Amino acid sequence: MTDAVEFTNLDQPLFDGADATKRDLVAYLEAMSDRMVPVLRDRPLSVIRVLRGQSPFMQKNVPKYAPSWIPTFSMWAERSKREVAYALCNEPRTLLWFANQRAVEYHVTLFRVPEADRPSYLVLDLDPPEGESFRLAVRAALLVRQVLADCGMSGAVKTSGAKGVHVFVPLASGTTEEIAAATRAVAARAERLDPDLATTAYVRDAREGRVFLDSTRAGGATVVAAYSPRARPGVPVSFPLPWDRIEDVTPRDFTLHTTPLLLDDADPWAELMPPVQELDAGLVEEGRTIPIARVQAMHEGKRRARERRDRIDGS
Repeated sequence: MTDAVEFTNLDQPLFDGADATKRDLVAYLEAMSDRMVPVLRDRPLSVIRVLRGQSPFMQKNVPKYAPSWIPTFSMWAERSKREVAYALCNEPRTLLWFANQRAVEYHVTLFRVPEADRPSYLVLDLDPPEGESFRLAVRAALLVRQVLADCGMSGAVKTSGAKGVHVFVPLASGTTEEIAAATRAVAARAERLDPDLATTAYVRDAREGRVFLDSTRAGGATVVAAYSPRARPGVPVSFPLPWDRIEDVTPRDFTLHTTPLLLDDADPWAELMPPVQELDAGLVEEGRTIPIARVQAMHEGKRRARERRDRIDGS
């Protein structure tokens, strides 16, 4: 598997606090490639690389020195106002080539090329407040599960590898607009179940210690892939779990070192993922009445800026 990739500097530390070397990263991705490549295949890939002496950075555009055998898919990037050529990680040697580039994290789109307007999943990213608050994210995930069940839908759950939780709902159909609307509705319904625990407030200082139900993982958004390492102390891994085990773990239980040993030959992300399902029409209808969080936050920011200017002018 490794013959096509030339590895360098394998004994260098991966990053400060990793307690791992670049060799450990390569070994992990090689051991996990049969599970990771199906998750990454045909999905435009963004990676977070950690070069020695530098802060971690996200790389989307495939570098010019990348091997010609790595397929790419070009998309317009609205934020940078340019065409970006994303890698498609369709075989193990691509994954290992990125490992040699010190790519620690693997983030993918919710769609497979070429169907950019047909996301495969509805995704909720549950982001708890700062501190030891993973348990709060788990409680919020259970709210989302209840909302889905009330609609006759179901999802799979995984740790984000950081401090939060991701819920994935595999879909048989639905456009980007429909799925984005349904995602907003799921978040709003979960918030109504327990507004003291969960919030849809996009502006951080409005969350007041509650779990943020991030409904913006739609369209061209990306999410960290199942089994991806994270560039955090100890190199935790985004790990899938049965719903009845999510309350019994912490993100630190699943790391670059421990995950292959825990799995043996199992692939829980594939095994626990429910069958594809249709979107609930009521979710789509309700979601279309809910403002897009980022747009709402932008308007709120402008309103606050006007208030500050008015206070200054009136003082």
